[in-house]
Amino acid sequence: MQYFVLRMSLPRGGCKHPVVASEKSPPRISPRVAALASGMVRMNERSGLMKKSLVKIVAFVLMAVMTVGLSSYYSGTSVRAETAASEQDVEGKRIYFAAPLFNEAEREYNLKLVTLLESYGYEVFLPQRDGFLAPELEGKTEEEKTEMIFQKDRDEVLKADILFMVLDGRVPDEGACVELGIAYANGKRCYGIKGDARSVELDMDLNPMITGCFTKLFYNLDNEELIKSLEAYLKDNDL
Repeated sequence: MQYFVLRMSLPRGGCKHPVVASEKSPPRISPRVAALASGMVRMNERSGLMKKSLVKIVAFVLMAVMTVGLSSYYSGTSVRAETAASEQDVEGKRIYFAAPLFNEAEREYNLKLVTLLESYGYEVFLPQRDGFLAPELEGKTEEEKTEMIFQKDRDEVLKADILFMVLDGRVPDEGACVELGIAYANGKRCYGIKGDARSVELDMDLNPMITGCFTKLFYNLDNEELIKSLEAYLKDNDL
């Protein structure tokens, strides 16, 4: 509301006091309109507060997502690094253990040798321990069992870096000989161990087609000395 002062020249003896007049009379506002306007102001203020709170919540959620994402990334990186390190540790040290396993004495001897190899950091596939379990073959026909066992053992030979073969017996185990052939043909390093004096032919203790595959053959008729010679080799050499 604006006001201005008028000074009027009046006759002598007249009123000389200033006269106040309004440029425009102020409008009258009803209480209901005033209350509504006041409510709208408060709503705007609350809306502003809600917007600020919403921004804070969104920012918090984004920070949480980023934190979880970074944590997962670095955790995944750590796991991958550990896995790579683990794989690097066994790289070139995977062994397929080929041997007869048809009686208790043979299985015990196999396990004794495998335990020694594993103590030097080798990862060994031992068919009697790591192959198919009896329940997995139940209900299968002979043909199905043959196919399953052949594929499993062949694939494990191909995954290995080394084939280690037990040559004891009147003749070496037929299945182990096939595994030796697969390994040799695929460039695997092949090692043999023998503590049996029974010969094959021509005064040769082993068939040349077998011994010719080996990088090294451990041979001693004294079983304890044979295992000691293997352990001494493992201390100073990699297979």
